[in-house]
Amino acid sequence: MPIKIPDLLPAVDVLGAENIFVMTETRATHQHVRPLKVMILNLMPKKIETENQLIRLLSNTPLQVDVELLRIDNHESKNTPRQHLDSFYRDFEDVQDKNYDGLIITGAPLGLVSFEDIHYWEQIQEVIKWSQQHVTSTLFLCWAAQAALKVLYDLPKQTRSEKLSGVYQHNILSAHEPLTRGFDDQFVAPHSRNADFPVNFIANHTDLNLLASSDKAGAYLMASSCRRQVYVTGHPEYEAETLAQEYWRDIDAGVNTIIPVNYFPGNDPDNKPANTWRSHGNLLFSNWLNYYVYQLTPYDLSVNPE
Repeated sequence: MPIKIPDLLPAVDVLGAENIFVMTETRATHQHVRPLKVMILNLMPKKIETENQLIRLLSNTPLQVDVELLRIDNHESKNTPRQHLDSFYRDFEDVQDKNYDGLIITGAPLGLVSFEDIHYWEQIQEVIKWSQQHVTSTLFLCWAAQAALKVLYDLPKQTRSEKLSGVYQHNILSAHEPLTRGFDDQFVAPHSRNADFPVNFIANHTDLNLLASSDKAGAYLMASSCRRQVYVTGHPEYEAETLAQEYWRDIDAGVNTIIPVNYFPGNDPDNKPANTWRSHGNLLFSNWLNYYVYQLTPYDLSVNPE
């Protein structure tokens, strides 16, 4: 089944060119199907790029998914046209009385900023707490995972002495976990963060099930026993050249940065990187939609998820 998005969203053309079946709202109105309603709170600076990445992963499922985009920050964006935000994004006040099957909260370039110094920190807390009653399952990516650990477990920010950037090997920790069904015992995934997620720290201070980890990157995939919250500390949605773009951006800005680990062929930034994590990224999102959302969500969304 296709993913349903607004008719004029840039992802329609981008994903259509990749032979990914996306359905516009106009066409979807002629189908008698109860689609999964998934909202994306997009905190990344390059919002259109992130939209394309996430919608691409959400489309790889037999389920029909109705995607809505949410914003909580009305400051002028340097990377996304105001017209795009006004046309396709909804404000929290417009959706706070509704229920959703799934919610994805993206990462944000805030790893070195104290929570209290983030100008929309109160709104982030509000959305995370709201999701506990209004969303069947919420997926927290990268910085959002750190924010959710603070809001839901009151865990202090853990920061690495050096930014973690690259593609790292991970190990499956639960052989029969539905969220990692179909995964190889070992798989790779990209990271780009200052946040630190030590395995022992997570195990000792939360009741989360640790599902995958890395010797070098720490905890990667965690979930609550009720499957209502999923934490992904990396970026399975990244495209092949996203880490390269971040690396060259930092170089151009005069930031002292390391070459992403296990990423550029021959460790040479002039060489074009390959996407070695695509299959597991697709599996993660399709498993989340199936086992953590579709199998648990009520048919009638007017009933709050329990």
